[in-house]
Amino acid sequence: MIKTKAIGPIPPGYQAIDGELALGGQKAGVLVAENGSPLFVYSRSRLDARMAQLRAAMPDALDLHYAMKANPFPPLLRYMVGLADGIDIASGGELRMALEAGAAAEHISFAGPGKRDEELEQAIQAGVTINIESPTECDRALRIGESLGKKPHLSIRVNPDFDLKGSGMKMGGGAKPFGMDIELVAPTAKRILDAGADWRGFHIFAGSQALSADAIIETQSQTIELAGRLATMIGQRPDHVNLGGGIGIPYFPGDEPVDIGKVGNAMSEQFKRLPNILASTQFAIELGRYLVGEAGVYLTRIIDRKMSQGQTFLVTDGGLHHQLAASGNFGTVVRRNYPAAIATRFDEEPTETVSIVGCLCTPLDRLSDNAVMPEANVGDVVAIFCAGAYGATASPANFLGQGPAKELLVD
Repeated sequence: MIKTKAIGPIPPGYQAIDGELALGGQKAGVLVAENGSPLFVYSRSRLDARMAQLRAAMPDALDLHYAMKANPFPPLLRYMVGLADGIDIASGGELRMALEAGAAAEHISFAGPGKRDEELEQAIQAGVTINIESPTECDRALRIGESLGKKPHLSIRVNPDFDLKGSGMKMGGGAKPFGMDIELVAPTAKRILDAGADWRGFHIFAGSQALSADAIIETQSQTIELAGRLATMIGQRPDHVNLGGGIGIPYFPGDEPVDIGKVGNAMSEQFKRLPNILASTQFAIELGRYLVGEAGVYLTRIIDRKMSQGQTFLVTDGGLHHQLAASGNFGTVVRRNYPAAIATRFDEEPTETVSIVGCLCTPLDRLSDNAVMPEANVGDVVAIFCAGAYGATASPANFLGQGPAKELLVD
């Protein structure tokens, strides 16, 4: 008897046309036939809805930034530039893409623990805000700014003395490669001010992919308190404080979405009690997967159906080289099933237990283990949901010479 495994929750709102999963008003099978397989499909309407939901929940005074590392597909990035208040980047390559997508330099911030001198030079020339990660990086940025005859815009990334509880990826608390320990922040800020550079404020990112509203609220409160404490030590109001992100999306069985209204209400209350030194500071949060993750679906065609010792395998022309996270090889300890469906039989009842695997010569290439699905055959299309973030560019597309999947932005 094969033990079945549940799949993660399919995001609400997906509908069918003639029994097939529909994306942007088009059948999944038609999209694959016209554009090829495998194929990432991203929905503008779902991006609009998520941003509208977030703006309705959060205080009007809070800026909403898009962390483009989640998905830098150029058409999607251009669309997000129009929706978000700022773009957060993590490399010189992302700086180039953000500028090409129409982002204004004053609305771009650059984080990352290993910025090369040429990347610092590009950022200073463009006029973006650089989140300084160490005193030595600060010295390099000041030296480069002086050589260019340009005043760099510098914010300090802080390694907080707390982390985001329940976070899938902890970015603060303890020894970290990200940001400066608290005792280094004030001396570095004074070094920036003494050099005549533009000190912008703080970037404080404690963790990501949390589903607990209470944990997110607690971390945001701690972050605001820390920003006030550091500003008092420096003796100057910060123009800007990036509170980080942390808001996750449901991927696995049992996951529940964050109560975003509760988070927004708590932040509104926190803004009413800001210390005087932060009273006119502009606050922002940066989000990647929360904005784009559920707006994407990965479509891959079944090319073989086979049996092995009583188990059924559906072999697709896609796999972990495009969906490393869904395969369980991108930060998860125990492999669990992402939300998945037979797109071309979306309305049919599940009748059999199957494992959906990719085309690579490795047992790691699994998209779904022992999941109950409608009976599917060669030519049917599998859909992996929550594929809008950390898919195409966070997976080893060239492994075994496979190459990248196509990407498409639809209504």
